[in-house]
Amino acid sequence: MLSLVRTTLSRQYGAALKMLGGCVRGCQAEDWEQAVGKYPFWHVAYHVLFYTDLYLSKSEATFQPPDFHRKEYQVMGSLPWPPYSKVVADQPYDKPTIAGYVRTCMTKAAETVAAETEASLAGESGFAWLPFPRLELHLYNIRHVQHHTGQLAAFVRRAGPKGVGWVGSHEI
Repeated sequence: MLSLVRTTLSRQYGAALKMLGGCVRGCQAEDWEQAVGKYPFWHVAYHVLFYTDLYLSKSEATFQPPDFHRKEYQVMGSLPWPPYSKVVADQPYDKPTIAGYVRTCMTKAAETVAAETEASLAGESGFAWLPFPRLELHLYNIRHVQHHTGQLAAFVRRAGPKGVGWVGSHEI
């Protein structure tokens, strides 16, 4: 059963991240800083990748943000912790940086899922604000990727001649 769970999680991370990568590739240069809802395309993409990377870590303490990370750029809107101030993300990451981060997250997903055991999957998520087992954390993480990928894919479809195709499963 562990093998089935690992394979399934790996393929679904792969599918979700491949679709996200398709959104990044499909975004026209002139649309990179346009709003998807309230936030620029690049910022939504960075937000979801940052949290994907974070939740693929064993815990907040073991997480290493990417070298290019700018303080609080993962937050959309206001900080969810004191002083609850509005985050100003006014230095966009470029498309190659975000595309590279998609690839980094795909690699990390494959490595993380392959290392999971029955005990680790049944254990705590590693994040105090997510009080559920690690297996559920992986499903939560994939859902988060798909939530924002849906937003970005709809934007890409409206803004350009091509949309982003559905990926049912993808080996990473």
